[in-house]
Amino acid sequence: MIFTDELCDKLCAAAKEKSRAIGIDISFAISDENGLPRVYRRYGEALVLSITLVPGKAYTAAVTQYKTKDVAAAAAEGASLMAIQTNDPRITLVAGGYPLFADGKIAGGIGVGGGSEAQDCEIAEYVVSVFNEAIK
Repeated sequence: MIFTDELCDKLCAAAKEKSRAIGIDISFAISDENGLPRVYRRYGEALVLSITLVPGKAYTAAVTQYKTKDVAAAAAEGASLMAIQTNDPRITLVAGGYPLFADGKIAGGIGVGGGSEAQDCEIAEYVVSVFNEAIK
């Protein structure tokens, strides 16, 4: 299993660090390659809605192997994955979910929520960079 407790702690710390630097409270989740929950954290006074959205973002990123923002675009009317969320209610079409890859294969996904779309994505991208450095 790639997501050891130590690696999960490192990714959680990175998410918390970046969110504090931006000045927001977030919720953060990690899922394994099958979208199954590995870690969930709610920091400070993160939005209550993020409690539901963030695990879904991590799940969606893992099982689709795409950022949730990209899945949302593909799920729009007339697009290639139109209405995918009706087949799997765990699919979350809100930005802030990012897939994690190791050795060219899906390793899992992360979800960040509590800020604006830009803030959630900035934090997620930072966590992805920490993950990529940690698995070298």
